[in-house]
Amino acid sequence: MLLRGEPVLELPAQAACDDVQRIELALAPTVVSREICVSPGLMTSLRFDAPAMVDLQDEVRFEEVVRDRRLLTLMPPPDMVAGERLRLTVRFEGAPSSSGITLMLVGHSGQATHQVEVYRDERTRESLQQELFQERARTAKLREALARAQALLEQSGELRSLIASRKMGPDGIQAQRLQLKVPGPSEGGLSWVSGVSYRGEKGVAAEVFLSNSGSEPWRVAGGSLMDARGVELKGMKFRQDEVITPGQINPVIVEVDAAHEQARGELTLTLWDEAGRTITLPKVTFP
Repeated sequence: MLLRGEPVLELPAQAACDDVQRIELALAPTVVSREICVSPGLMTSLRFDAPAMVDLQDEVRFEEVVRDRRLLTLMPPPDMVAGERLRLTVRFEGAPSSSGITLMLVGHSGQATHQVEVYRDERTRESLQQELFQERARTAKLREALARAQALLEQSGELRSLIASRKMGPDGIQAQRLQLKVPGPSEGGLSWVSGVSYRGEKGVAAEVFLSNSGSEPWRVAGGSLMDARGVELKGMKFRQDEVITPGQINPVIVEVDAAHEQARGELTLTLWDEAGRTITLPKVTFP
């Protein structure tokens, strides 16, 4: 129920792993190591274009390892954590013992590359054509996903979006102006100007206008909403379209999921920036 639409402050999602990865050693023979996404419980297979021998770091920890002259299938250790790295050394038959290639298995959470194709020599025309077809199919899927995302974006913030998300019930979105008695500027130079609080079917929100009398710009980085018993409502989200520069007034929107019986009475809203400059607004109430 962020009232102005889309952007919120959230941690970025972990980068996605490609389902199929191709490693061409002839194109970059000097690369020290190449990374491969793996995850506990998910199988990853490496296929080589020539017979090869492999040396796997901490192999005894792995849940499963199946070798063939041109194929290695593995399931990582059950206790492998995201970001953990295990070394896989590959030596092709007939090559000097000192010519080993290092691949790095990098732990991810819930996602892995299922097939890795390792080419010692230049790839065939058929292999390149197959990759071209796969990339075209992948591009088509991305275009479809982009079209769906754009359609959802066009609907966001409109009444039908609120109705479909069940955030607005028969009573609509209730709103009230905040009448707070807040002392002068805080230590960070912020002061209260005005605000409105809102209640929907699944949460509460507030838009507060703050003035910056300090010497540095201010942007919200965190906050809390506490009831009179000192219990904090979890999962606060923020929106601030413009930084509050010195001498300016701009709004900050906060939202918290709350059942109908929650966020009642007088609450305390505290906001701070990355430098720790804080403003506390007491006796905030919601409809």
